[in-house]
Amino acid sequence: MKASDLLVACLEEEGIEYIFGVPGEENADFMLSLEDSHRITFILTRHEQGAAFMAEVYGRLTGNPAGCLGTLGPGASNLITGVAAATMDRAPMLVLTGQAATRRLHKESHQVMDVVAMFAPVTKWAISIRHADTIPEIVRKAVRLARMEKPGAVHIELPEDLARQHSSQRPMAPRRFHRPVPDDGILRRAVALLTSARRPVILAGNGCVRKPTASRELRSLCARTGIGVISTFMAKGCVDRDAPYCLYTVGLGTRDYTNLALDDADLVLTLGFDMVEYHPSLWNAGGDKVIVHADYQPAEIDQCYHPEVELVGDLATTLAALGRLLAEREPPAFDLARQRDIRARLTEEFRRHAEDDTEGSIRPQKALWDVRQVLGPEDILLSDVGAHKMWIARYYHCHEPNTCLIPNGYCAMGFALPGAIAASLVHPNRRILAIAGDGGFLMNVQEMETAARLRSNLVVLVWEDCGYGLISWKQDNEFNRHTDLSFGNPDWLLLAQSFGWHGHRCTRSRELRATLEAACAEPGPSLVVIPIDYRENPLLTRRLGEIDLRA
Repeated sequence: MKASDLLVACLEEEGIEYIFGVPGEENADFMLSLEDSHRITFILTRHEQGAAFMAEVYGRLTGNPAGCLGTLGPGASNLITGVAAATMDRAPMLVLTGQAATRRLHKESHQVMDVVAMFAPVTKWAISIRHADTIPEIVRKAVRLARMEKPGAVHIELPEDLARQHSSQRPMAPRRFHRPVPDDGILRRAVALLTSARRPVILAGNGCVRKPTASRELRSLCARTGIGVISTFMAKGCVDRDAPYCLYTVGLGTRDYTNLALDDADLVLTLGFDMVEYHPSLWNAGGDKVIVHADYQPAEIDQCYHPEVELVGDLATTLAALGRLLAEREPPAFDLARQRDIRARLTEEFRRHAEDDTEGSIRPQKALWDVRQVLGPEDILLSDVGAHKMWIARYYHCHEPNTCLIPNGYCAMGFALPGAIAASLVHPNRRILAIAGDGGFLMNVQEMETAARLRSNLVVLVWEDCGYGLISWKQDNEFNRHTDLSFGNPDWLLLAQSFGWHGHRCTRSRELRATLEAACAEPGPSLVVIPIDYRENPLLTRRLGEIDLRA
């Protein structure tokens, strides 16, 4: 078997369904082998970064890796931003790149750079194939590492001359094993700490939504104890937004209601918590909180995150065991009145702009209220990176895990459009809506052609403010002024038409919901553009600074 055929056969054996990318001449043998596959679909994209974001979203939604592909040199380096995002957002991914023939890798040569070294800092493992016989082991190891906690990207390079080698090897069959579980004695110590607390709170991280069983066990635990759950940006939907124990999302302001719940807590149970999202110094600056850490891996060492107990192992199994041990005891007498008050205040605030009637610009709160009304419990919202991400984090809440995808590890702009394309492939019968700023949307605008070619059923809602709104918001907060961050935009409706998209512009808030409903009902991709009222940014910052639960 030719090495490129063997590589494809190994990927098939691992259950790889999609590879997204832009091939080059160094990938030619691999691409011809891939063309003969009846189990793997190759999606041609218009930029390698878009391919990587598509693979990331596929991985986040399914828990299994997809591939993203580039050629040597610039094709490979174009992948890096999306690959780093997958690793820091904890999404499994395979990165496949070509390379020049090995006979010229030892010297200066056209387009040749050390791609493995380039990918080493942004992947869990990066390797160049040096003999065809090693391909089955390399692929098996790569997929296993990509899926293992914490999931991330793994890079495989195939030089063009190696692709033509022959091998008598065959793919290795995947074997999956149960993860370890915490020791019973450590579990009982955690339960003793939890039941002795008066005002415990749960801080749920990304690990709570990577496996559906973890979310189910979390809901069961909360139903039994009533303990409130605060989620990070990437853990939205780990508990139902309508559940009385849902305290929504942390991360916007250190004086927001959810942060005050953390301030009030005498014990914080962290579940699948990932400090790349929200650093403990922001909620435990004194390092004096009692913390019980439950995750697939031991806690990161940090002065502000020094747990009393670490429950290391499969998170769903850990949560089930905690629930079982709690059921053996008398129900704890927790004082959760403050948490109930916080939930009530936030819930009321979310509804405040439901009936807005403004013309010429639309408030972020109103836009997100209408998006939530248009999308069902299983439908998927994807956020790009910008000021809108902060509003989505605070005002858009979910019923189910992985129905709001926010990049909050590496936080790369340009995520939403290619991510929405992948989401529409994974869930073709759900409504897929991406929200992007005008800055982030234009960073991967070329993927509009990919969406049109695939006839992707998706809607992109662009919040237009003709500038980098999040940067100006942060500069204003720090310096009371901001540098020049303004830019111009295309004629959005002509842009949509030129790519074969449906196009809508809505400038009146009371018409937004009907516009979104119409866009979601249209076959193929649709663009909706609204002028956003970012005068609300400093107003929100000021209001958060004035929150006082005694009022």
